[in-house]
Amino acid sequence: MRTSSRSKVDPFIVMDVMQAASTAEAAGRDIIHMEVGQPGTGAPAGARAALSDAMDQGALGYTVALGLPALRARIAQMYGEWYNVDLDPARVVITPGSSGAFILAFTALFDSGDRVGIGAPGYPSYRQIINALGFQAVDLPTAAAHRYQPVPGDFAGQDLAGLLVASPANPTGTMLDHPAMSALIEACAAQDMSFISDEIYHGIEYDKKAVTALEITNECYVINSFSKYFSMTGWRVGWMVVPQDHVRVVERVAQNMFICAPHASQIAALAAMECDAELQGNMDVYRANRQLMLDGLADAGFTTFAPPDGAFYVYADVSGLCADSRDFAAEILEQAGVAVTPGLDFDPVRGHGTLRFSYARSTQDIREGLVRLKAFLAAR
Repeated sequence: MRTSSRSKVDPFIVMDVMQAASTAEAAGRDIIHMEVGQPGTGAPAGARAALSDAMDQGALGYTVALGLPALRARIAQMYGEWYNVDLDPARVVITPGSSGAFILAFTALFDSGDRVGIGAPGYPSYRQIINALGFQAVDLPTAAAHRYQPVPGDFAGQDLAGLLVASPANPTGTMLDHPAMSALIEACAAQDMSFISDEIYHGIEYDKKAVTALEITNECYVINSFSKYFSMTGWRVGWMVVPQDHVRVVERVAQNMFICAPHASQIAALAAMECDAELQGNMDVYRANRQLMLDGLADAGFTTFAPPDGAFYVYADVSGLCADSRDFAAEILEQAGVAVTPGLDFDPVRGHGTLRFSYARSTQDIREGLVRLKAFLAAR
């Protein structure tokens, strides 16, 4: 049976690394996981309790496509608490994770053949979803001088239908400040480009609060998720904020593509938003892990990287240590028992010389992983 041309997407390399690490563990090896961007903690206790109560009360069927009204209202309230943004809950769309939000956003905004700019390095699934939907992903190579974030000059004259940015970014953890975000939004408006802001790592910041695009404009799509700060990766629930006149457009697409986000996950997500003490405890772990990574990677011999402003990654230049980051990652897994992600996942052109290290797991794991990495490089 034939397959479609749109199905010819590249593999998500980090998932291949996870599989190799799992195979090694099944063979009895102890592996330290620095490859996956998944919190080592589970959903907050209050979220689990709320779902248990709801399940005792009756069946959890479909919700409306836009999501539970109470959850949409609580998310809008959060924008006031976090950013002093007065957000109409009607503009909030609950989605099956941020992945579902990207599919809805791209489908609502772009036509076949449209060119969509994404910063490189960047989250690899942006490129694959865009291409699979019949659009064209355009990598915009970003500079270390701009902390691997796009600037207006990167897409001047590119004839793009839209720009997608992420702050804090994956894989670098770097953020756009208010002037940098404003400059991108203004440049997009001047070129009649749609602006999409991936804010999935908001809440996981260190020295300063991340800027939401909604502080600057209502003419944008903002995408977020309960996966990272709220520690609910497997629950597959996220949200999107869209302009008022796009709500019905997105709703129609969502009704047909997804029906709704999982009802159970929406109930848990609503309760998770009241679990601040537990979530801030997770942040204490990330802060400790971040400092361990910044010190430990440099001590081990991984010396070139932009210190992350948020998220839980360090993106390191290893071009002086290897010619191919995928082979290098396999060597580290085999010899050191540490799983890391090759930069080729995030930048197909320059990623052969970079690795991403995640510090989302326990502090004990991070400490042990750094010991192993130092020993590996010393013996190499």
